[in-house]
Amino acid sequence: MTQSNLLSTNDVRDRFSKAMSAMYQAEVPQYGTLLELVEHVNQEMLSQQPELHRRLEAQGELARLSVERHGAIRVGTAAELSMLRRLFAVMGMYPVGYYDLSEAGVPVHSTAFRPIDDDALAVNPFRVFTSLLRLELIESEALRQRSAEILAKRDIFTPGARKLIERHETQGGLTSEEADQFVKEALETFRWHQDATVDLETYHALHDEHRLIADVVCFRGPHINHLTPRTLDIDEVQRRMPEMGMNPKAVIEGPPRRECPILLRQTSFKALEESIRFAGDAQGTHTARFGEIEQRGVALTPKGRALYDQLLNEGRKQTAGLDNDAHQTVMKNVFAKFPDNDEAMRREALAYFHYHLTEKGQAAKDAGSADIDALIARGLVEAQPITYEDFLPVSAAGIFQSNLGGAESAAYAGNANRNAFEEALGAQVTDELSLYAERENASKAKVFASLKG
Repeated sequence: MTQSNLLSTNDVRDRFSKAMSAMYQAEVPQYGTLLELVEHVNQEMLSQQPELHRRLEAQGELARLSVERHGAIRVGTAAELSMLRRLFAVMGMYPVGYYDLSEAGVPVHSTAFRPIDDDALAVNPFRVFTSLLRLELIESEALRQRSAEILAKRDIFTPGARKLIERHETQGGLTSEEADQFVKEALETFRWHQDATVDLETYHALHDEHRLIADVVCFRGPHINHLTPRTLDIDEVQRRMPEMGMNPKAVIEGPPRRECPILLRQTSFKALEESIRFAGDAQGTHTARFGEIEQRGVALTPKGRALYDQLLNEGRKQTAGLDNDAHQTVMKNVFAKFPDNDEAMRREALAYFHYHLTEKGQAAKDAGSADIDALIARGLVEAQPITYEDFLPVSAAGIFQSNLGGAESAAYAGNANRNAFEEALGAQVTDELSLYAERENASKAKVFASLKG
């Protein structure tokens, strides 16, 4: 097998994400309606704001906008998580970030499998937020033991998927034909199953402990519980969802609406109540799958994240029980302390930027300055915000709780354990902030090298 016959991991990821979207649209028709709504809002924004259109095109964001998705799954064992790491590697997706959702009352910890380098992100920035159930946080020893026994009996991967993962690892990739078969086999891990693996009594016992525990333990696999398109105006999507027959969650998670978006804002339509057949032929329902929307802004530096976290905590104390309009008003007032201007964020080192030469800069040689601000002032260099590619634990927990109906549980709080997660994963997670810093520094180095050349 020659390397020239092997498909790039970017192409495998692109095929898989499109197949996943088609499968989920068939399973959850409202997801298709959501895609239509997001597409309409995005096109309106681009036509109404030519400068936004120009900026997104210059940043390479426009081409990826229509294909951009993130999904979310939850697994129950270290073996499942470790094999998922190998499965996602076939698609050029790697574990980035550690998220402790126990701090927000959800008994899981998570990472995001995603592409890392700029070229891969430009092809398709597909991400899957992947959570591992923390059985040790279940208070009842009997329930912990019962859950472990149930999970030990299942295999969430097809034999074909395992075989093709091994082939990718031994030959350094897959052929186009093998990639198509891999997509088909891998989709089975994420498919919805209406038959539970437990009886109704066991389901209710786990459900009463936490709905998410029942969702992870009681089924044949970690069905994809949502796919998320990216919008340019999440407030407008939230406003229009009821007109399209969707019931939106009460408030938009994350920072408030801004002229210069930061990090990540998320909302969703409420999870569907779906019929389930339980062992012993009992009938019941389960609520897990929903539709989510995201709006992405600039990635923040450690200094910027510290300010964001401080303001978010202030805002959360003031917004309990408020509807979305009142919630956003409070958050906007609280976040007035965070500069809403790209240049101010850049100068105060609150956000990450990509630097590149302008047309004037490309014509200049030996510009005689190693000061980036001076080069920008002279019109030789332009700074563009680097898009945040990752997630926010409090926002993720807010989405989970809204759609699973679970309240925060103080019993789970404050139990971060990155070492245990990485041991289960079989690898270290990459620190997301280091990736943004590397991208910013590399762009600066390229600018300086070009001007000297």
